[in-house]
Amino acid sequence: MTALDLSSPVAVVGTGTMGQGIAQVALTAGHPVRLYDAVPGRAREAAEGIVARLDRLVAKERLTAADRDAARDRLLPADDLTGLADCALVVEAVLERLDVKQELFGALEDVVSDDCLLATNTSSLSVTAVGGALRVPGRLVGLHFFNPAPLLPLVEVVSGFATDVACATRAYETARAWGRTPVACADTPGFVVNRIARPFYAEAFTVYECQGADPATIDAVLRESGGFRMGAFELTDLIGQDVNESVTRSVWQAFFQDVRFTPSLAQRRLVESGRLGRKSGRGWYDYADGAERPEPHTAEPAEPPAYVVAEGGPGPASDLLALIREAGIQVRVEDEDHGTRLVLPSGGRLALADGRTSVEHRDVVYFDLSPDYRGATRIALSHSRDTSARTVAEATGLFQALGKKVSVIGDVPGMIVARTVARIIDLAYDAVAKGVATEEDIDTAMRLGVNYPLGPFEWSRRLGRGWAGSLLEDLHERDRSGRYAPSLALYRHACATGKREDTP
Repeated sequence: MTALDLSSPVAVVGTGTMGQGIAQVALTAGHPVRLYDAVPGRAREAAEGIVARLDRLVAKERLTAADRDAARDRLLPADDLTGLADCALVVEAVLERLDVKQELFGALEDVVSDDCLLATNTSSLSVTAVGGALRVPGRLVGLHFFNPAPLLPLVEVVSGFATDVACATRAYETARAWGRTPVACADTPGFVVNRIARPFYAEAFTVYECQGADPATIDAVLRESGGFRMGAFELTDLIGQDVNESVTRSVWQAFFQDVRFTPSLAQRRLVESGRLGRKSGRGWYDYADGAERPEPHTAEPAEPPAYVVAEGGPGPASDLLALIREAGIQVRVEDEDHGTRLVLPSGGRLALADGRTSVEHRDVVYFDLSPDYRGATRIALSHSRDTSARTVAEATGLFQALGKKVSVIGDVPGMIVARTVARIIDLAYDAVAKGVATEEDIDTAMRLGVNYPLGPFEWSRRLGRGWAGSLLEDLHERDRSGRYAPSLALYRHACATGKREDTP
């Protein structure tokens, strides 16, 4: 099954930001495009808006004037649904309500031919439910674009329970022909991105709720140590707190209130107070004119230690020993056991976050995970009240000598980046085991859909087979709600090449 021929008209119903974006993608790919909106006059306004954006592309020399003119001639607003009768594909981008979408597709079936492909851009509703009332449900597929559609390449191609394989394949190939990067996925709550991304927000909010760190510090650590494009607090302010919380709540409810997807009470209070982010002028941060952005906690300069003693191999923090030597600090290697532990001159230890708390040990400072310790510009440290001031100062000075800013947070098990990445990896393995998508498609979706520095399986390969499961088991020991219990899929992965007894 191949992509739709470029001569085939494509319709977009719903002309908000997303609808206009999808229409622009189809239009610049070369299709005739019909626009329809239930509000009179809005389709024509949308067409004018699309042409204005094409004009800007011409001004930036990203589109020729001839191509702009040809695209403008292919764009046609429709006054009613009958104007879509000859379309080979209709994509809806209307209100996120099941009854509204079902009613629309029911009306479309009375207009378009039986071989017209129907697509929903829903991000939170069941594709199966949307198509459940159709006379020919097999031709309905999910085409979930990401905003802004002309700039973000990812498209989740979602097969509902009744979707015909041929229809899903045609939708996939059409998205690819439009210059998008499609990933195929099953119709489960959140699809790929909105399912696997939940811990990125949830763990940041959890660290905040337990007073481990303030939003500005958590965001800075996620960006400057974790390599994420934005922190969870600034990103949800950009998305809209009501929108982000609604998606989280929808996924949680669709999974029968699975504790792994539990919404944040702090975010709920933010929504209830009307602090919705940038669009309302205030969310986690204040966006009023003249408002100062809070600075992340950054430790004062401290003297670096003269030496460190490496107990065991560096594991996931493999760059650290080389960086320490390059900074002129002596490294004494004691043994070659696994783990990441550095003994400081104080006698205290510096260890990679592992899901336990500092208070459980004598004189330990934990440091957070980074995909690139050489490139990271900030490192988070955590310690308990019992950790000696000298050990904290030496740990701080060590990372400062490596050119890093240091943020000291509360004694939070798993810290910030480590617990977030471990949970993302776990949800990714669980999704593959349940047939949601392939490992390759999940990595692609998370890199392109939400700009993660690495896909979950890329993270897993770098960190080692048992890293995520071990950290989550430690967290589960300290939080018995079930939120951190490793999935069976992750457990099987960790055991796949491990040493096991032949008999029970």
